[in-house]
Amino acid sequence: MPQDGDSGGDIFGPIKRKLIETKQKWARDGRLLTGETASPAKRKLPPGQREVKNWPVLDLGSHPVVTQKEWKLSVTGLVENPVSWDWATLMAQPVFEDTSDMHCVTAWSRFDNRWEGVSARHLLSVVKPKPEAKFVILKSYDGYATNIPLSAFDDADVLLATKWEGKAITREHGGPVRLILPKLYLWKSAKWLRDIRFVDRDAPGFWEVRGYHNNGDPWKEERYG
Repeated sequence: MPQDGDSGGDIFGPIKRKLIETKQKWARDGRLLTGETASPAKRKLPPGQREVKNWPVLDLGSHPVVTQKEWKLSVTGLVENPVSWDWATLMAQPVFEDTSDMHCVTAWSRFDNRWEGVSARHLLSVVKPKPEAKFVILKSYDGYATNIPLSAFDDADVLLATKWEGKAITREHGGPVRLILPKLYLWKSAKWLRDIRFVDRDAPGFWEVRGYHNNGDPWKEERYG
């Protein structure tokens, strides 16, 4: 049975079931694991990764059409001030710019990406999580879900990104709004973001219940659970 954060079932419609089955097999087989650990203070490329110059597209086989006019973000759960932001409200927030690397569990990394959007810490200052909030559940317009500790969300380089390299994030890469969480593998950075919920108990998401690691730190090579 799907857990609370899990997308579960076939709600995506005709998605690439073979892709999902292949990645589940990777998890069972420990594909790409090197057994190394490393520190970003000593090197730029995590264990088992290779640098790419492009930005590969990886998803569950569907790219939801969400226009800026239609886009809405709901932030609920264990917060003092739940919010529902439309595009105009998002654009009225302080602009945050950051440069960071991204690391995909499929073994590619891209360095020095320039992002623009709204910082997670600003959002936290608006909604004010309650003391009992310990985890964040992220949901997307395609039905995808993933989970992270609140401590990972509350970091200086985390943002709700609307631009990459000075241009609007394209639909295939999760536009109009996606999360960017540089310190974890990219599957934790939900595309087509529509819902953020603060909870007191963890709830593994789509890939986490299919063999992927619950945390996903590339420097510890946390590819699979």
